[in-house]
Amino acid sequence: MAAGSNSEDTTHGNGGATDSVFFSKPILNSPYEYPIRHWELDALGQPTQKIIESRRRAQFITPIPKAQRQKGNQKSLVLDEGVGLSSDAQRYSTIPIINDLRNEVDKWRKFQNSADWGVTPETTLLLQHWRSHKFANERPFFCQIEAAETAIWLAEVAPQQKQGKRFLDHVTNASADANPQLLRLALKLATGAGTTTVMAMLIAWPSIHASRHPGS
Repeated sequence: MAAGSNSEDTTHGNGGATDSVFFSKPILNSPYEYPIRHWELDALGQPTQKIIESRRRAQFITPIPKAQRQKGNQKSLVLDEGVGLSSDAQRYSTIPIINDLRNEVDKWRKFQNSADWGVTPETTLLLQHWRSHKFANERPFFCQIEAAETAIWLAEVAPQQKQGKRFLDHVTNASADANPQLLRLALKLATGAGTTTVMAMLIAWPSIHASRHPGS
């Protein structure tokens, strides 16, 4: 995600030298705002020169970690989530649950009243700071705030909501397969998006709770 103009020529074409708007002005969204437009890509991942008025959906395939231990001779079922790529040796998933989780966090973010956020007072102050503070220097990118929001939603909000159980069950099951008794979350950001800042945000979140509520 990078800064750029939100006004673009929506010339359509097949990527020729005279109509390749994508390569002359590829940036559509500000890094500080929710992305609202994206360039359409064809089946080969090439730009069609068409702008879609919505955020791009997450679409990628990831390997599913193998279970550390197998009970007896139990054999894992090979699912066809990996678009024909899965085999007995390695399973893959298209992880559509990521887009569903993003939608839940989007709806939660739109609550204007902080009393509706379902988080602790400490988390409320952090969210207000990250989202609205007038930073003297560089302020957090939207993708950085969204990463922290997603972790917060899973930890503080999801346990209180019926729809949150689906995501927590997914994380629990995935962790049980690869790392029994160790619950882990992974946040995927593009290279250069500021992952070190996200780590600092995620360290500040529990640290503030620990300082105000020892033993929490």
